[in-house]
Amino acid sequence: MPKPSKRFDAVPPYLFAEVARAKREAVARGIDVIDLGIGDPDIPTPQPIIDALCKAANEPKTHRYDESAMGWVPFLNAASEWYAKTFGVETDPTKDVCQVIGSKEGLAHLAWAYVDPGDVCIVPNPGYTVYQVNAVMAGGEFYPTPLREENAYLPVLADIPTEIAKRTKLFYVCYPHNPTAGVATIEFYQDAVKFCRDHDIVLVNDMAYATVTYDGFKHPTALQVPGAKDVAVEFHSLSKMFNMTGWRIGFAIGNPDAVASLQRMKSNIDSKQFPAVAEAGALALRSVDNSSTMEIYQKRRDYLCDGLREIGWDVPKPKATLFVWARVPRPDMTSAEFCAALIERTGIVCVPGNGAGSEGEGYVRMSLTLLGDKAGERYAEAARRIKESGLVTALV
Repeated sequence: MPKPSKRFDAVPPYLFAEVARAKREAVARGIDVIDLGIGDPDIPTPQPIIDALCKAANEPKTHRYDESAMGWVPFLNAASEWYAKTFGVETDPTKDVCQVIGSKEGLAHLAWAYVDPGDVCIVPNPGYTVYQVNAVMAGGEFYPTPLREENAYLPVLADIPTEIAKRTKLFYVCYPHNPTAGVATIEFYQDAVKFCRDHDIVLVNDMAYATVTYDGFKHPTALQVPGAKDVAVEFHSLSKMFNMTGWRIGFAIGNPDAVASLQRMKSNIDSKQFPAVAEAGALALRSVDNSSTMEIYQKRRDYLCDGLREIGWDVPKPKATLFVWARVPRPDMTSAEFCAALIERTGIVCVPGNGAGSEGEGYVRMSLTLLGDKAGERYAEAARRIKESGLVTALV
């Protein structure tokens, strides 16, 4: 049997496979596990979206290949309308938007469309591993730019070496940020757009959590910067906005050349999403209000963060995303050791920060999506278990 490619040797095990293994072992020991690992919405997809899927699936036109240029046309139109309504930016759905099978797929294949040997992708550290993995798989390199608490988890553009910038094709940013829950400012986007224009780079803005926000906070976008469409493309996903992770539907929007290049690559790889899913996605973007889900996430956030603060663990409340990001509350443990101790002593699963990059060492990520929780009671239980475990009080 031939060996996989040498490029494949550079691909690490997917982080959540390791988390799932630890969870299985805890369950096998009979532990009542509270799984704060992967950020997969536990609340069902809103019923109107399901009804739209059922209706569309009964229409013969959805049973064939979608032979459109950029994706199911009603979905592209809805995406452009949603973007204008949500962020105040007009786009052309025939040129500036293409459909993706979840933003993960689009973010990966954009690298394949642009990267040659010797080219660089600038990626966040810590960050979603899909960016760097596909830079390498496409034959290129990646440059990890540190995201640190003292810089509000924003990259310091002045610290990126000029020789790296000259070789860079794609600059991946993700805000609201996974895993740190950091948020961007319009001023940051202005600087990033200028940086990319100066160095002839595509700014790739991953906005999977664009509207997963709390306390009335509204996140800006790169395309709100005048002239940003000259260099920027954004990825938006219905997964987190509308509890649709399994549906695999999203879109890229922005620079028409980048969008066209992505679609050209995709046309040789996939045959688009089942059109009935795209039809249901169009309804979601046009008419579904999912604010009730965000209210549940916010309540869970408050139970968890307030409960942990009461026992001396200084856990910031995120403005956005499905995650709470916190320093490990002990100097004698690494991120992985603390997560292992949590599972062992409390049955709580969370993710070690270094799984998303070296700059994540010393932090842990806890998800606000917990199957079985109704109104935050399991998050209150998690805080109680951590208090009783002594893992935090033993700090001092």
